[in-house]
Amino acid sequence: MTTTLTAAIEGIGLWAPGVPSWEAFAGLRRGEPAPEGAPTRPAPALLPPNERRRAPDTVLVALQAAQAACEAAGREPAALPSVFASTYGDLAITDNVCATLARAPTEVSPTRFHNSVHNAAAGYWTIGTGAMEPATAISAGPGTFAMGLVEALAQLEAGADAVLLVAYDGPATGPLRDVLHSDGLLGVALVLVKPGANDRLRIALEGSGSGSLTAPPADIGHGNAMATALALLEAIATGTTGVTLEDGSHGLRIGLAHG
Repeated sequence: MTTTLTAAIEGIGLWAPGVPSWEAFAGLRRGEPAPEGAPTRPAPALLPPNERRRAPDTVLVALQAAQAACEAAGREPAALPSVFASTYGDLAITDNVCATLARAPTEVSPTRFHNSVHNAAAGYWTIGTGAMEPATAISAGPGTFAMGLVEALAQLEAGADAVLLVAYDGPATGPLRDVLHSDGLLGVALVLVKPGANDRLRIALEGSGSGSLTAPPADIGHGNAMATALALLEAIATGTTGVTLEDGSHGLRIGLAHG
C-alpha cells in the first residue's frame, strides 16, 4: 500500500542577505524592489541580546525563520514538534574546532564545541521557546531539505497536528571550503499542518521525480547549500503547481495546490 504524504502550509519564514522575510521574497518574485535597509545579520527576538551576540549565525538564521513561520501561522512555538534540517551545520565553527585540535587540543573552546553539534539550532530553539515537544536534527547531503520535508510530513501522518520544519545553512570557511561548498546565509521555515477543507496552500509528496530538478532562483541564496528550499518557495510565490527537488537519488516530486 502506498501512502501519499500531504499537508497544508500554514506559515512561512525566510531570511537571506537583503531578503529578511517571506514577504520580501514574494514581493521580489512579483517584480517589486528589494527592501531598503535590510539587516545584515538575523536577530531573532526570542533570544536575549547577550545570547544573540554569542550564538552562531547559522543558529540565528534558523531561529529567525522559525519564529517568523510560527508568527505567520498564529501558532505557539512551544506547542510544535520541530525538524531542523542543515546540510553542514556551522562550518565556521567546525573549521575553528578542527584547527584548534590540530594546533593545541587542550585549547578547544567549550562554547565553540557546544555550538559545533548538529542539533545546536534545535537546542537554542527549545531553550528559547520553552518547547518540550520532540525536536529532530537531520542532515542528508544535497537532499537535506527534501528529507527534512519527508520527515515533517511523516510526523503529521503519524499523528502530529502541526510540525515546524526549519532548513538552514551558512558559508564554508578555511580548508573545509576546498571540499564543502556553501556560500552566504539562508534560513527557511514552514509550519505544516494536517490538510483541512479551507486550506489556502497544500503540499503533496508525489514520489520520485522525472526529468530535471527544479533550479532555485539565481538572485537569492545563490551558492548556499540550502538553496534547494528556495525552489519550493518560488513555486509557492508564483503559483506553480509542482517542483522536483534534489533528494540524493532521482529527485523528489512535490505537488502544490493553491486555494
